[in-house]
Amino acid sequence: MLTVLEVINRSTDYLNRKGIESARTNSELLLADILHCKRLDLYLMYDKPLSDSELNKYREYLKRRSEFEPLQYITGNVEFYGLEFKISPSVLIPRPETELLVEILIASVKTENEIKILDIGTGCGNIGIAVATNLPNVNITAIDISEEALAIAEVNTAKYELKNRINFLCTDILIADAEQFSKFDIVVSNPPYVSKLDYNRLQEEIKYYEPETAVTDTSDGLTFYKAITPLAKKILNKNGKLFFELGQGQSEQVKKIFETNGFNEISILQDFGRIDRVISGVVK
Repeated sequence: MLTVLEVINRSTDYLNRKGIESARTNSELLLADILHCKRLDLYLMYDKPLSDSELNKYREYLKRRSEFEPLQYITGNVEFYGLEFKISPSVLIPRPETELLVEILIASVKTENEIKILDIGTGCGNIGIAVATNLPNVNITAIDISEEALAIAEVNTAKYELKNRINFLCTDILIADAEQFSKFDIVVSNPPYVSKLDYNRLQEEIKYYEPETAVTDTSDGLTFYKAITPLAKKILNKNGKLFFELGQGQSEQVKKIFETNGFNEISILQDFGRIDRVISGVVK
């Protein structure tokens, strides 16, 4: 029977030949999921033989990954801001750079009073849930156009016992009206910001597997910023704040959208790659 180490070595070679980046890491994470252990635990069980059922499942995982299906969709979960989230192909896979958006938002809340937050395009609920688990004084309305995404978000909300603090609404923000909403202290969104032109250049994992509506606006990449910013101006309380994640090269254009809509104290922060990643502004 094949051992853990033998299987990892063979699968690493296989994924390398298929053009999968970080082949060994992928091999180990897939196997760890099957063995219900952490990746580092594999180093303590190199001599462990795999059963036929484990090998068969692993071969299925490897085939899917060799066809560029994202690892997170194969395992059905992803870690974000220290929390584990259930995901499916109905939702965008949370990215590490979005953790910066959450970190900045959390740091901006300097009161113990109740804070009302609107999370636009919630997906699997990662932003709202990460914020709510770190700020006990917030209540969140999370919206998305996809009922399938909201179903996943509700599962994740239940897991962290936040049903009494996060409410969900299925709506299209591009046609939403301010009268649909109450007033909020914070509006936050990681909107689809990939332009139609750039979408065709994306890697296979994104282009062929992640929901297109969560990635691109099929236009110039600015559609949602242009729609959400004036709406936020109407529904934010005085001194309320708007937070966006940015796509690479969009900061100056989005800053102009903020300025045109009368936002003040506009701030742009870079991620670890020195890319302008988060923009925020205040309603006076």
